[in-house]
Amino acid sequence: MAARRALKAVLVDLNGTLHIEDAAVPGAQEALKRLRGASVMVRFVTNTTKESKQDLLDRLKKLEFDISEDEIFTSLTAARNLVEQKQVRPMLLVDDRALPDFKGIQTSDPNAVVIGLAPEHFHYQILNQAFRLLLDGAPLIAIHKARYYKRKDGLALGPGPFVTALEYATDTKATVVGKPEKTFFLEALRGTGCEPEEAIMIGDDCRDDVGGAQNVGMLGILVKTGKYRAADEEKINPPPYLTCESFPHAVDHILQHLL
Repeated sequence: MAARRALKAVLVDLNGTLHIEDAAVPGAQEALKRLRGASVMVRFVTNTTKESKQDLLDRLKKLEFDISEDEIFTSLTAARNLVEQKQVRPMLLVDDRALPDFKGIQTSDPNAVVIGLAPEHFHYQILNQAFRLLLDGAPLIAIHKARYYKRKDGLALGPGPFVTALEYATDTKATVVGKPEKTFFLEALRGTGCEPEEAIMIGDDCRDDVGGAQNVGMLGILVKTGKYRAADEEKINPPPYLTCESFPHAVDHILQHLL
């Protein structure tokens, strides 16, 4: 790992870190304002595939977060970029609310499978259709492979188990585009002019947020909100740079010790 440099950028996860569905993490809006008052760039990175970037932005604005669209980098954006690069016609196994982020992409007579979180579509008939496409040689693109995520009513299965089922059944490997992939973090930093050694990630997922960021050379702060469960910090090596109660505590640490 390269030597640490002065901190220039902070990447922040959204669901589970700043908010949980339609409720903000207590004190998060004020903490974000304090962070913006410091001499760092702030970017928001999310694996959410349940809604389009515009819907996500609307949700954040209703919660009174001061965030602009160009500050958000989503795994849906990364997936669309890959589909365009490969010039494929995907079967889109994503939530209907995420479809606007694929507007203009040709999907008739599909020759690829793109899978995100799509609870309404994860049933035998649809998954079997994807299975047959993969057997015929279609590539499998996973927007991410999270095991589970946090909803208001508790933890819920993520897309990871369904991606893994298709991989197992077809003896193939998915191309994963979201966190914890190195390319995702590097793409999120593009445009900031910052190197990974000048950045820190704050998130509630020990593997996808913190482990992924630290693997690319960033520091990682794990917050005990959202999907966090006791002893999560022991699941990755190296362990998180810091584990703290919530986003406001993470911001306090950054302002007091890293700037």
